[in-house]
Order: sequence, then structure tokens, then C-alpha cells
Amino acid sequence: MLSTQEDPSAEEHTSAQEHTRARNAPNTQETPAPTQGTALAAPTAPAPTRGTAPAPTRETAPTPPASRAARPPGRRLAVAALLCAALMALHAEIPNTALNLGSLFQTLLPWTGLAVPVLLALAAVRRSRLAAVAVLAPALVWATLFGGTLIDKQSAERSAGDGLTVLSHNVDEGNPDPAGTARALAGAKADVLALVELSKESTPVYERELAAAYPHHAVLGGVGLWSRHRLTDVAEVEIMPWTRAMRATADTPDGPVAVYAAHLASVRVTAAGFTTDRRNEAARALAAAVRAETAPRVVVLGDLNGTYQDGALAPVTSQLRSAQREAGSGFGFTYPAGFPVVRIDDVLVKGMTPLASWTLPATGSDHRPVAATLRF
Repeated sequence: MLSTQEDPSAEEHTSAQEHTRARNAPNTQETPAPTQGTALAAPTAPAPTRGTAPAPTRETAPTPPASRAARPPGRRLAVAALLCAALMALHAEIPNTALNLGSLFQTLLPWTGLAVPVLLALAAVRRSRLAAVAVLAPALVWATLFGGTLIDKQSAERSAGDGLTVLSHNVDEGNPDPAGTARALAGAKADVLALVELSKESTPVYERELAAAYPHHAVLGGVGLWSRHRLTDVAEVEIMPWTRAMRATADTPDGPVAVYAAHLASVRVTAAGFTTDRRNEAARALAAAVRAETAPRVVVLGDLNGTYQDGALAPVTSQLRSAQREAGSGFGFTYPAGFPVVRIDDVLVKGMTPLASWTLPATGSDHRPVAATLRF
């Protein structure tokens, strides 16, 4: 007989299949659309539970400020060029209060021009237009200070034999060949010679070798004058405890000339700085003598142990004019003789016009001679 009772195993099998389909079916429940006038809420991250570290966020590198990013290259180099120009232009204002740096800088002032090609080369390496333009500043200042020095300013009147020719030389007391030096000086055919740093041993040699060309001479201590013209009013000029300067009147056919031969105190570059105190004191004493001079024509010859640009020598140089600056060609460096880098030997004048100024070849001395032709 057929039974109408349902099989329990089949029912269980059917239920299992439906449960599987329900689990695998996608969730088709739709999120209700927002009604008009209701804003959508932004999804918010779940708040961290206590004891749970927040999820790390991605950080970006800080953006450099716009001003730094736009900064042109070579700014420090440009500042260095402008500072160099300022030092050149204001060299007279550099004080000597610390280590006498003012005098040292002014002594080497012509060589500051070497900074221009160095700065220009560095600007080229950096490819900096700003630095290259800034280098024009020290170049223009140096050209203003020394551009005229490089021009030949000698007058054609010198070749005509006009005027008075004077010569100055620090002959060096350690000179191994004073006779040769004397012959070289005589060959220059100057009218007046001023020799400084004479020694007891060398003085007779110069007197003997120069006697034929210079019948008139006077020696006081370590300085001396030799002249083709008569010398009168010979006297020491007290600038130091021992004799380092003298004065005489040269009676030339065109009129008397007061001639000074001077050798200021030496200077040294040491750990204590540029030692110039004794030289500066001697310069003030020489300046006082020149200031008291009554002759209308004055010539100061010798070794100043300082350059015309050195502000410490202003008591002397402010009263006189440099023959080299007015009638020379180039810087006329005199020391050291083998490779001169400074002009510490000079011809300074008042009441006369320089026609020419030049530096002679080296002798046995550590200085080179200087000469000038002057017009009355």
C-alpha cells in the first residue's frame, strides 16, 4: 500500500540547498535614496577603540618657500665682489687702530685688482649672471683709482734735455758691489743724486766712483747728495735719533732748488701686525721740515718705506706731488729689486712740474733706483 508520509531525509536535503543559495546570493538590498533637501553625510572613519593605535596617514615632503626656490645662484659671490669694491673705494677710511691694517691694505692697494679676474672666473664656474654683473663694481673702482697710472704720461720735452733730472736710490748697506752700482748711477746722467743707506765701508767707494761726474757732494750719516751744481746750506733733518735725512740747496742755472734726501724708518709685517709707528713718527718730522721750507722749489728724494697711497704718510704726501703719478708710465715698483711689488722709493716735488718719471734697472741693491725730469 502506498504511504503518503514525507521522507525526512529528502526534506533535509532540500533545506540545505536553499540555505546554500541564500548564503551565496548577492545582497540586493538597496539603500534608500535621500529625499529632497536632505544632505548626504560624509562617511566617517570608525573611532579607534581604547588601546588601538590610529591608522598611519601618508605624509608628503614639505614644499620649500617660493623665495628660496627662486633665489638666483652666486649671491654670496656677488656680495663678496661688492665688499671688495667698497674696500677699494674707501681705502683711505680704513683705520690703523688694529694692527695698522689700513697702512698694509693701502700699501698693497694696486694688487687688489687681481680680485677682479678671480671673481669673474668663479662667476663663470657658478654660471651666475648676478655675480658676473657684480664683478663690474670692483673693476670700475680699480680702473678709477689706477687706470691713469697705466698710461704713459711722459712729456716730449724730456728728450729735448730741458729741466732738472734727479735720481734716488737706496744703495743697500749690504750691497756686494757698490762700485758697480756707482757706475750704473753715473751712467744715468742725472743732475742730482740722492743715496740712502750708505755705510762707512761703501761711502768712500761712491765718493771715488762718482767724483768725475759729480764735483759737488755732501754725506751726513747714512744719506748723501751728489750734484753737478754747487750745494749750499747743507744740514741734517732730524727725523730719527740717528741721521736719516738731510737738506741742501742745489744752485742750478735756472734757480735754487731745496733738495731733501730721506730714509724713513723701516717697517715689518709681524704677528703684531704692520709695524709702522717709528716710520710714521719720522714722516711727521719730515713733514714739519718741508712745511717750514721757504724755498719756492722743493724736491724730496729717498726711501719712504711706504707708498704714496699710504694714509699714514699723508703729512708728507699732502704737501708734495708724486712725479711718477704725474709723469710716469705704470706703477714704477721698486722693491724688492728682483721682483718689485711696491713703490716705496719716490720723487716728490713742489713748485716744479714733472716731465718724466721712470724706474732704472736693478743694481747690486735690494731696491731699484728711480729718476725724474722736472721743469722749473
